[in-house]
Amino acid sequence: MTTIIREIREQFNPAKPSECIGQVELLTLDETKAVVTAAQEAFEGWKKTSSVARGEILRVTADLFEKNIDKVAETASREMGKTKNEMIGEVKRGASILRYFAQEGMRATGEVLPSASEGKILYTKRVPLGVVAAITPWNFPVAIPLWKIAPALVYGNTVVWKPSIETALTGKLIGELFEQAGMPKNVLNVVQGRGSKVGQVLLEAPEVKAITFTGSNSVGQSILNTAGPTKKKIQLELGGKNAAIILADADIHLAAKLTIEGAMKQTGQRCTATSRVYIEEAVYDEVLEHLILEAQKIEVGVTMGPVASKGQYDGILAAIEQAKSEGAELVFGGGPTQGKSEGYYIDPTIFTNVTHEMAIAHEEIFGPVLAVMKVKDYEDAIRLSNDSEFGLSASIYTTNIQKAFDFIERSEVGLVQVNDETGGAEPQAPFGGMKNSSTGAREQGQAAKEFFSVTKTITIGTKSL
Repeated sequence: MTTIIREIREQFNPAKPSECIGQVELLTLDETKAVVTAAQEAFEGWKKTSSVARGEILRVTADLFEKNIDKVAETASREMGKTKNEMIGEVKRGASILRYFAQEGMRATGEVLPSASEGKILYTKRVPLGVVAAITPWNFPVAIPLWKIAPALVYGNTVVWKPSIETALTGKLIGELFEQAGMPKNVLNVVQGRGSKVGQVLLEAPEVKAITFTGSNSVGQSILNTAGPTKKKIQLELGGKNAAIILADADIHLAAKLTIEGAMKQTGQRCTATSRVYIEEAVYDEVLEHLILEAQKIEVGVTMGPVASKGQYDGILAAIEQAKSEGAELVFGGGPTQGKSEGYYIDPTIFTNVTHEMAIAHEEIFGPVLAVMKVKDYEDAIRLSNDSEFGLSASIYTTNIQKAFDFIERSEVGLVQVNDETGGAEPQAPFGGMKNSSTGAREQGQAAKEFFSVTKTITIGTKSL
């Protein structure tokens, strides 16, 4: 008899780090390999299942998410710190993602094409890849996994999903909801473990045909180094250092309100968060005053939660101290929230007098920190906003239609927002960035099928001799 010794990990509440909210068993390497094998075996049956039937399971899963919205939101909020109201919004978004891709099961999977040859039928169809590995982060523990899992499943793939170890309880609950919806055994597999162990198995397993990952640039590069030579299909969504531009003709109050929302929602722990803002000098003082007023409205612990972990907390505070040491001027926040005896709470933070030589201007902080910079004019602003290794999202606030369209053309990002904050994505729209923010096909919308399926071309001769 073989005894399997698994590591037991306790999960703690970042709002109250002394509170253990549950335990999760981490799989061994051998167990993870066995899961991958089981997913490969399940693929043969799943790919033969009608795409309409596959979509119906996603629809039922969406119903279950809505029915269990309070439970899912509460679990995720206590596990990674996002406020419960923010998590309720994310669970609703997750249900929308499931419903969108459920409908994909009823859409065309190819097209009939004219042939140059007489007596031939020429058409295409999209076919699944096989086993897809999904490796997801902690900051959107519901939405990001679903916008990977749902298209992978509806297009006929089986999935091995490794949620972040920081949100393992939420991942377990999501897996259970799919199971309740009638997902066949081993079609969706949740593997709990550390990326350096379990994740490595997924990168190296020959059965895995594609890897979709959202997370840090360093881990993304490691995935490319390991899995790239194996010819696996790879999709990476990585970091951002998203800029907003506020011009003198903008609605100042709206621009300031949305810029602070973009910077501070979800405690700034979004790859699309606004992290730097360029303000035309003619309105700089007025906009800065409004930015501070909007930041003052945030109630830490009520409308803004703690950061997700001790590592996040220490890293953000270190970045704030570095900004001070490099000469940036702290005008709001800048440290742990007073009056909070425990919990990883950090005040919304605003720096001015920032230059592009400073780390705060070009390094992703992933926290509630905004760098404010004065610019001479629009040309100065767009030049500096493009001065980044990242290219995920950017926004401009203006009433000048010519400048708005010029910004759309010249901004070196994948997501352009006009008179709106840098964050935000809808299930029907492609999501992804440029430069070092993304690698591979776009996520969501019709673009998702480009990654999760491949085109097969078929010719049928109908002419007899």
